[in-house]
Amino acid sequence: MIRPSHKAQLLALLATLLISTGGATLASLAQSTSAAFDPAEALPGGDTTIPDDGVNAFSMPAANLSVDRQTPFFIGNSFFKKNWVESPASTTGRDGLGPHFITRSCAGCHALDGRGAPPKTRNGQSIEQPVGLLLRLSIPGDGGKDGIVAEPTYGGQLDNFAVTGVRPEAKVSIRYKEVRGRFADGTPYSLRAPTYRITQPAYGPLHPQVQVSPRVGPQVIGLGLLEAIREEDILANATRQEAEAQGISGRPNRVWDTPSQQWMLGRFGWKANVATIAHQTAAAFNGDIGITSSLFHNEECMPSQADCIARQRQEAEWRAKSKAREASPHDIDDRTLANVVFYTRTLAVPARRNPQDATVLRGKGLFNDAGCASCHTPKYVTGDLAGLPELSKQTIFPYTDLLLHDMGEGLADGRPDFQADGREWRTPPLWGLGLVPTVNSHSFFLHDGRARNLMEAVLWHGGEAEASKQKVLKFDKAERAALIKFLESL
Repeated sequence: MIRPSHKAQLLALLATLLISTGGATLASLAQSTSAAFDPAEALPGGDTTIPDDGVNAFSMPAANLSVDRQTPFFIGNSFFKKNWVESPASTTGRDGLGPHFITRSCAGCHALDGRGAPPKTRNGQSIEQPVGLLLRLSIPGDGGKDGIVAEPTYGGQLDNFAVTGVRPEAKVSIRYKEVRGRFADGTPYSLRAPTYRITQPAYGPLHPQVQVSPRVGPQVIGLGLLEAIREEDILANATRQEAEAQGISGRPNRVWDTPSQQWMLGRFGWKANVATIAHQTAAAFNGDIGITSSLFHNEECMPSQADCIARQRQEAEWRAKSKAREASPHDIDDRTLANVVFYTRTLAVPARRNPQDATVLRGKGLFNDAGCASCHTPKYVTGDLAGLPELSKQTIFPYTDLLLHDMGEGLADGRPDFQADGREWRTPPLWGLGLVPTVNSHSFFLHDGRARNLMEAVLWHGGEAEASKQKVLKFDKAERAALIKFLESL
């Protein structure tokens, strides 16, 4: 892990690499590509960046987080990664799982703080229940402060696992159909289009107008840096895109933030439906694991789920009798929750790999020429984040505008979320993209993991990104390889 005093050493090492790679000088590299190398971009998280490209690359504390500030990080890490268990249990402070849940820990969806994956398949059909992928549910209507109107029998999220004595809500089945096409040079490609089915519903049929949205768990690096980006800089992205008049028209989502009890700019989640890391963390504990907190007091047991409600009452009785619970009426107390929030805020961004490579720089130029950087905005300087000077005033390169965009019918889920409509998705940050195979041993991308590699993810782009995709389709083999090599360097 790098301390602030070591930053100069890392920069010196990068400078050495610049003049030694393939015997090329920085000047000759710039002349042979359409994009120049920015040395600052080698440290995409600014002073928080760590030089780790191994299996733990997403799990390290910010490099400028002093030793005396790391205690809450490692406590939070423990509660993020360890499994929660059913009540009552001798594991003090880790019981309260369920009654319904989709995973037993945060790491169940974010293994090694990385990216979840869709379930394994055979002959285009899923053969196991998803863990790193979940289904959001709703019906049409004004969701108000909840953002959506929950499905009346199964709530806002389908839980396909449950504790002893409670029925799982349902099972999830996914079937993929291959959609074939060709690049302009005749090279064939194939995309897999998923169809989702909810089977074995335990509490009766779903609403006839149910809206279903699959979501895979993203990597959680750099979240505090995204939270530190000034709101005016995010809104300036929308103004810029409108002025460019290239068919790109990102817009912000406005969402209700439970911790601050106010409407705020959405930054997190696949539809920018969450404003703060505190809300995201507590809501995920509650919705995904069934863990209550002072922010979300009750597990989601719907009126028709008698066994779930009965289990809730049992847990309340156990908690009332337990001396260990006297300090908190909830499954997770405020101090522990704050430690997990601190942990997710201060997870470091890993350094770029070979950002000065000639092919990488060529790919960067093609990325820019295709218009990808209009939405995947490369650079920001963070503002002041209260209590976290380590994340403040940092020059960062997340490659996102944090805005909503119409991505076309192919990616549409048909499910609104606050002001996001059924065709809109937030531009995801791209930092760490190339390390997903190393950390998580897979290369599934997009909001539901349908893309089996980065090129498939690019080719699923439609709507506002259709023109960019058409440019990529005209790339020759070498240009396509350069584009992917650039993305893998992020």
